Amino acid sequence: MEILITAISLLGLLTVAILIGTKGHPMRFLTAFGDSVQMVWLNRGPLFWVACCVLLSLGFLFFYYASPATRVGAAQPIPFSHRLHAGHKAIDCRFCHSYVARSHHPGLPAVEKCLFCHNYIIANHPEIRKEHDYFNTNTPTPWVKVFYLPEHVLFNHQRHILKDIACESCHGEVREMDRLKGERFKMGFCIECHREKKANLDCWLGCHS
Repeated sequence: MEILITAISLLGLLTVAILIGTKGHPMRFLTAFGDSVQMVWLNRGPLFWVACCVLLSLGFLFFYYASPATRVGAAQPIPFSHRLHAGHKAIDCRFCHSYVARSHHPGLPAVEKCLFCHNYIIANHPEIRKEHDYFNTNTPTPWVKVFYLPEHVLFNHQRHILKDIACESCHGEVREMDRLKGERFKMGFCIECHREKKANLDCWLGCHS
């Protein structure tokens, strides 16, 4: 019933618009519509190429911003797979991010942490040899940052971990990802979570301290 009323209302508005636009002579609308169709047909060639350009532009925008490829995270200097390590091998996040439960920052795995296992596991793999090169030259692995917070926001990992907030709450199902899809966290995301868990919403005591 509501759909019928809506349809009748829209039809009424369209009729009023046509009457106003044609100054009480609705047949002018049909004449103008016919003239417009004829004009489109006469200019079908240029309009075809314009339509092609529009479709190509839309296709480019889709593949640049919304295609599945854009949901793959940034490439790392060593192709580390979270799906393999955290998922299949069930390695605890805190083994690599060793400061997450006792610091504001989770910490990134040092070269020595990787070689703790890979001195013995596929030690001669070309990508693992890169880690040996980093170690031998005393160079930290140049991991690429994928999660971003504004500079004026302080996020305390320790506080959240001690409250049993799962890593997946912010970082997604990392156990199912090879390359992490990064994210720029915004205020609404944090506020929604705090409201849901009835956590502190005071600006300075919460995030901007």
